Amino acid sequence: MRSRIHNKMCLSRALLTGWVLLLVQVLCLEAVPISMDKTKVHLPEKREPEEPPAASVDTGLHYDRYLREVIDFLEKDQHFREKLHNTDMEDIKQGKLAKELDFVSHHVRTKLDELKRQEVNRLRTLIKAKQDLEGGNDIAVDHQALLKQFEYLNHNNPHTFEVDDLDRLIKSATNDLENFDKDRHEEFKQYEMTKDHDRREHLKTLDDDERKKEEDHYDELRKKHADHPKVNHPGSQNQLKEVWEEADGLDPEDFDPKTFFNLHDSNGDGYFDEQELEALFTKELEKIYDPTNEEDDMVEMEEERLRMREHVMNEVDSNNDRLVSLDEFLVATKKKEFLEPDSWETLEQNQAYTDEEMREFEDHLVQQEQDLSEKSFDLQKQRDDLEKQQEQLNAQKIELQQAVEHMERLKSQKIEPPPEVHVEGNAIPEVHAVDNQLHHEQEAQQPEHHFEPQDPQNTLQEHHEQQQHHQNLAQQGLPQARHDLPPGHQEAAQGLHNVP
Repeated sequence: MRSRIHNKMCLSRALLTGWVLLLVQVLCLEAVPISMDKTKVHLPEKREPEEPPAASVDTGLHYDRYLREVIDFLEKDQHFREKLHNTDMEDIKQGKLAKELDFVSHHVRTKLDELKRQEVNRLRTLIKAKQDLEGGNDIAVDHQALLKQFEYLNHNNPHTFEVDDLDRLIKSATNDLENFDKDRHEEFKQYEMTKDHDRREHLKTLDDDERKKEEDHYDELRKKHADHPKVNHPGSQNQLKEVWEEADGLDPEDFDPKTFFNLHDSNGDGYFDEQELEALFTKELEKIYDPTNEEDDMVEMEEERLRMREHVMNEVDSNNDRLVSLDEFLVATKKKEFLEPDSWETLEQNQAYTDEEMREFEDHLVQQEQDLSEKSFDLQKQRDDLEKQQEQLNAQKIELQQAVEHMERLKSQKIEPPPEVHVEGNAIPEVHAVDNQLHHEQEAQQPEHHFEPQDPQNTLQEHHEQQQHHQNLAQQGLPQARHDLPPGHQEAAQGLHNVP
């Protein structure tokens, strides 16, 4: 988390409240003339070849690339450039400049159309990827509905770049950039609470002696960090004079606000933007932070830089356009706050969070841990259930294999299926050869009986009773078993079976 916040805080930020303010920096070519005493400040008579323009600053917005590409192509249109220079900043924010899009060249409009289609496709890809990660890859995605959350383009028309698209882009960039600092402050607060929480949790794992050593070491680092030279009030006369003397190499007695402004307006557009202002505080920050010191946190240094810049903007930027013009700067240098400022309180004197916020943060961590524990338990239960199901499937697989092997053995014996007989339209299968085989096997397993001669009279009587029994069955329409008939009558019984 620390590295993520540090990287984001170190990004170059756009000064302007929208892409139009970025355009102002890019399009303004002529620097404001520098008024200074040439007897004290010697400028080279010959100009060196101009360096190539710096790469476009990263606004930190998730649509930064789309924003900058639109800017790059709009600035190529001469008509649009002229309108930009002649349009009031407030009119730009209200969307009046967007209407000039109808007058740009066909080539620029075609390129803007292509840029918008690429951006819409990028958003659709992101939406699809998010759906897949959430396990909904089989669910139909309504891209049209989901695109509504991206307010910086007109989702109803994904093919062409229109006036409404430019107006949306200006307003969205303005709003997002205004909230950018607020989001950074919140992230820094989370960073500080996490760092403090982790330190205290680490102390709990130590014994008494080690804990005492760790706490003493922590207190020593805090004292070393607080032991630094006095920090000048940002934007005050004393602070700017230090820059004039140490960075510019000029005599502090010859300090001139207008000359100072022109010297540090690095892009010559007549304004101090956020980056140019923050560059003025480098000397003050070096008094507090050293990247080679264990006690100095570079993430805190960037937060301190942000606090200084916001403070100067609040005091000097009278029209709230996030730019400091020469006139605004000169007016500020005549105020009491500039000449006799209060002392500046650094971060170690202003804790980033309250005790109540820390308690809420730790309660949130506890709740997160409980949620993760419950999810872990549910996942373990699902795993156990899946293992049981797998065992059942394995058992069924073994049974199926055994059944298949049994059928293969039967096939290898080449046993034919039994014929069917018809009695009054109903199919009656004959005794299967397998049944006969089993019958013979059962008879073979039965114990042998000694043959005992029977009385002929009894044999005739039994034969008569069996014949009478078969006749009764025949009258009732029931089939008779051939093996129940005495020898000589089975052929007659066979004929009865064939009667339809």
